Amino acid sequence: MDKIRINLQDLLICMSKAQDIMSPHLSNHHQRVAYLAFRLAEQIDLPVEQQKNCFQAALIHDIGALSTDEKLDLIEDEPLNINNHAIKGAKLIERFQPLQQVSNIIKYHHVPWKNGEGNTCNADGVPFESHIIHIADRTCAMIHSGSNVISQLPKIISTIQGKSDSMFVPGLVDALLELSKKEFIWFDLVSDYPIRTIQNNELFDVLNLKVDDVVDLALVFSQIIDFRSSFTARHSAGVAKTAECLAGFAGFTPYKCKMMMIAGYLHDLGKLAVSNEILEKPGKLSEDEFNIIRSHSYYTYHLLESIPAFKIINEWASYHHERVDGTGYPFHIAGEKLSLGSRIMAVADVFTAVTEDRPYRRRMDDDSAKQVLNDMVDSGALDGKVVALLFSNFQKIKRKCEAGQQEATERYQKIVLS
Repeated sequence: MDKIRINLQDLLICMSKAQDIMSPHLSNHHQRVAYLAFRLAEQIDLPVEQQKNCFQAALIHDIGALSTDEKLDLIEDEPLNINNHAIKGAKLIERFQPLQQVSNIIKYHHVPWKNGEGNTCNADGVPFESHIIHIADRTCAMIHSGSNVISQLPKIISTIQGKSDSMFVPGLVDALLELSKKEFIWFDLVSDYPIRTIQNNELFDVLNLKVDDVVDLALVFSQIIDFRSSFTARHSAGVAKTAECLAGFAGFTPYKCKMMMIAGYLHDLGKLAVSNEILEKPGKLSEDEFNIIRSHSYYTYHLLESIPAFKIINEWASYHHERVDGTGYPFHIAGEKLSLGSRIMAVADVFTAVTEDRPYRRRMDDDSAKQVLNDMVDSGALDGKVVALLFSNFQKIKRKCEAGQQEATERYQKIVLS
């Protein structure tokens, strides 16, 4: 009972989709790069293990570009600080052991070839897979949805060839030229689900992870969600620790308490679909902006749905804006159909939100926070028994929440600000 069986494919596709929901302009970018990188690796007869690493790294190669604007800049061009997001991405995932090798590939995926100098970077060896992702990424960035992809190829290939040896490995440029003669590859590339034709058991492993490893994984997800803004950098960590603590006081087993913490780290995954302008708006949200915010728990649900092993975690995470009286969103689940785990998550989310700084207000003191929670019980939003548990252990839970937030702040400073 202390292990969770996860297919690495499900995990990486979820991460890939989470990055691409930031903007319609990013639609399928990571899958496209993964598909083309795999085809290039296959074309040059790279060993299967390296083909696998290349494909997996490409699926999440821009994971360190934390804002929509930064991701769009990377699609349009390679800004001077291009390696910043690659280094951040490597830092984000390196603590999750199954992706440590992938993290090193991501770290160097924008290193130019420079007539062979790109074999190393700052005295470190650059994985050849990094160079494959680089050329695949730049190729995909030049494809526009407004016209037929085959018609675009001559210009794209000419541009890439013009940077052979300076930016890209010559052998990979030659491989891309050969692939340009195979129309099916490019039709696959611009399809709704580019990687569907190359998914196979050799590319992905089924991981039997200890629950503590899944906590580390969820922490990676939470950083992708929260590190987009200094205002949200601590939120999921606070919710996770609060939910874990509340679950313990509610009689959950230690294993289920950790599952609750995982759900807390993931509860706002869908906020990747919400722009920073809305998340950081200092004034009152318009009706349209509020409706965009309301969509986030829907996206959380559908992103986590792609990981079947997270079924109960998904329920606890995604229903955190449902109300006991059924007037919550987006599914309007009410009464006994709303599980205790989901009720705990709702209380943890409100408690953390009202006790932290937001762009439009300062954090509330203890008495004000308790008043908000009581009012929400009276209005039918929160479970009174769960709120009573919180009040009975208020200072213990508050300390646990603040400790988690402090750890998140330190990680934010190390990964984003350093």
